[in-house]
Amino acid sequence: MEGTVRDDDGENEGEDPPTPSCMDYIMHFVTLFWKIIFAFIPPTDMSGGYLCFVVSIFCIGVVTAIIGDVASHFGCTLGIKDSVTAIIFVALGTSIPDTFASKVAAIQDKYADASVGNVTGSNAVNVFLGIGVAWTIAACYHSFHGRSFDVEPGTLAFSVTLFCTEAFIAIIVLMIRRSPRIGGELGGPKKAKIVTSIFFFSLWIVYLLISSLEAYGIIKGF
Repeated sequence: MEGTVRDDDGENEGEDPPTPSCMDYIMHFVTLFWKIIFAFIPPTDMSGGYLCFVVSIFCIGVVTAIIGDVASHFGCTLGIKDSVTAIIFVALGTSIPDTFASKVAAIQDKYADASVGNVTGSNAVNVFLGIGVAWTIAACYHSFHGRSFDVEPGTLAFSVTLFCTEAFIAIIVLMIRRSPRIGGELGGPKKAKIVTSIFFFSLWIVYLLISSLEAYGIIKGF
């Protein structure tokens, strides 16, 4: 049981493994379902790791689709507007894999390039491929049937403008963190880490709050 719960990479073979904590046991039972599902992913020593990569991407896509669909139904059940459901529940659910990927990259990589680049790269894929490919296929389909394909912007202009503004502020904060007193985009003194985390979390809350208020017409948009 301890070998299953323990997060040990087996580097110190001559030492006794540490006893799992209470949180380790809790997280083990919480994630047991996902551990069983992803146990079907082939090991990395098969086919040079390509088979593991392809199956992992497929599993991530399936899990993301399930999370997004459940979030959409949850918002519909509560009577929340689609735009608000998208930026709160759907976006949060589909970003969970990216969050863990950035965390792993931040821990394993010497520099912050991989973790920070994953954030911008994943958003680029969502925008350029996730939207671009789907809309291109839809436009070709409707054009083939002699119809036009139009997508109304709705509250998108206001939400994107607010997002870009806060993203610019976040980039400025990352540049400030490069000062010798802090040492880099990630890590650094404990006080700097806490302040930066709270500030970035506040930006997300402000974005959700203002975008939701604009979607319901409480504040005026563009």
